[in-house]
Amino acid sequence: MKKINVLCFSVGMLASASCLAISASQQSNDDKSLITKDFIERQVTQNMSIGRAVKSITSHYPQHVESIVANALDLYPDQYREIIHAAISSQPALTEDVVRISLEKGVSDCLDIVRVAINAEPGYVDFVVNAAVNSEPDELGEIVRVAVVTQPDSAETIVQSVGKQHPSRLKEIVRSALKAVPVAAEYVVDSLLAIFPGQAESVVSTAVKQSMHQRGQVEKIIESGKTSGLSDEEITKYAILGGATTEQVAAILEEKK
Repeated sequence: MKKINVLCFSVGMLASASCLAISASQQSNDDKSLITKDFIERQVTQNMSIGRAVKSITSHYPQHVESIVANALDLYPDQYREIIHAAISSQPALTEDVVRISLEKGVSDCLDIVRVAINAEPGYVDFVVNAAVNSEPDELGEIVRVAVVTQPDSAETIVQSVGKQHPSRLKEIVRSALKAVPVAAEYVVDSLLAIFPGQAESVVSTAVKQSMHQRGQVEKIIESGKTSGLSDEEITKYAILGGATTEQVAAILEEKK
């Protein structure tokens, strides 16, 4: 009798769980059906602006941020900055989705959307950059440049994040980052050598080449190389590949002793 009761209880629990799952799924679908263009227009009227409306709707229905942003951009394409900013500010964890949808909608060029998204939530700059590069891989260099200019304090995070996704394009990443913010050479080299020690030649030589007009930056690049564990011979070789002379490198290494 006890076995029968236990069996009945187990079956009942499974049935209840299934019902709850179906109910949750149905509720999600019902919520999504509410996110129509008419609904968004009504919210805009009530909230007095598309930005406030998007922020309010995404706060209540974060699971439907894609539909919300897509419909909002269809309705108010000229106000894409306000829409992107509101959606990301409300749901920063969904930054990549917002950027991807905005790019798919073609409301502005890729670099402009990158700027808007980073300014909306600087802490998620790596999500913005990766979403943009995945959507527009041919724009990688310009995306990195714009991202570093917009958020220079995150140069390390930007180059590391993009580098992990596109390790075959490290030279382009280094060039773009240092073209944008030359004084970030030390941090860019440090961050990339930390995760790509096997690509030290590409990283150091490209950084030196991009920084040759600033001896102070070349010194910092060489110092970063030493800190990462490169030998004097390796540093000299890579720096020369970047355009430095043997004498220049020797003098810098001597100063660092």
